[in-house]
Amino acid sequence: MKQSSKNAMTFIVCGVFILMIGVFLAISLGVIHIGITEIWNSIFNYSETLELMLIRDVRIPRALSVLFTGGILGVTGAMIQGVTRNPIAEPSLLGVSQGATLVVAIFYAAQITINTTNVMIASLIGAVFSGAIVLGFTSRKSNNRSITKILLAGTAMSTFFISLTTIVGLLSNRSQFIAFWVSGGFRNATWADFYLVAVFGILGLIIAIFLSKKINILNLGDDVAISLGENPERIRLITFLVMIPMCAAAVAVGKNIAFVGLIVPQIVRKIFGEDYRKNIPFSFLLGSILLVYSDIAARMVYNPYETPIGIFTALIGVPFFIAMARKERG
Repeated sequence: MKQSSKNAMTFIVCGVFILMIGVFLAISLGVIHIGITEIWNSIFNYSETLELMLIRDVRIPRALSVLFTGGILGVTGAMIQGVTRNPIAEPSLLGVSQGATLVVAIFYAAQITINTTNVMIASLIGAVFSGAIVLGFTSRKSNNRSITKILLAGTAMSTFFISLTTIVGLLSNRSQFIAFWVSGGFRNATWADFYLVAVFGILGLIIAIFLSKKINILNLGDDVAISLGENPERIRLITFLVMIPMCAAAVAVGKNIAFVGLIVPQIVRKIFGEDYRKNIPFSFLLGSILLVYSDIAARMVYNPYETPIGIFTALIGVPFFIAMARKERG
């Protein structure tokens, strides 16, 4: 028990340190390189100079938005893996993120004013719709609860929603804008975006931590949960109701970013086992780290041009997914 607590504390300290370095690099690196003095002045001694405005109004909100979006993706991945008992499930692989992206594309095509509130509404509508379908497949009453069938259904949904998104873009002559959403990125992140993911991320994390004990029970199987006096369907429903607005906020700010929710919980589970009381908060920390450094790579690899962040998460996630799928098959 003492060794477990020591490992957890080491993970937190090292993770926070690596994350702080990542946030500093995210703020300082770019077309214009920023020193630590300028970063300090932008926070504690602000004046309306071009350099300090760049830091305060562009670099800092983007870095913080990436941090909380990565945390949300990590937590939602852990939650959905726990309640479905599916180690290779995550919101993007099951079509939840793509459903949100589709409704955002429809808003674009309808020329509805695009701001943080409207994008969140669109993402929430899409996430609720696609999340309800996933919930139906994971229901105890469903005959389609095997890992293979859930993955096939999720892949079909993802492909279908992305295909519809592409059609909407072509018909509305807004393919360039919609392609940016499909590939993911934080190019236009603002303080409003940060507030959105921070509120949903913190509230969702707190609720998820309170749910973690019940997710532990559900992860043992529905029959075990029932024998312990728990209602599996209720736990699963509450978890999805918490997860869906978190996913919507992540899509509204970071667009369609895949595989973070797959990779992160798997790594945390390898280190700490199946205890979601640890897996959920640690997935938030590791998800933040992964996405912060992915965003740095997206900005710097082809500087001064920006590469879609989804490319970097896919480069890590696709081999990881194939390896996990082969393991589950074996």
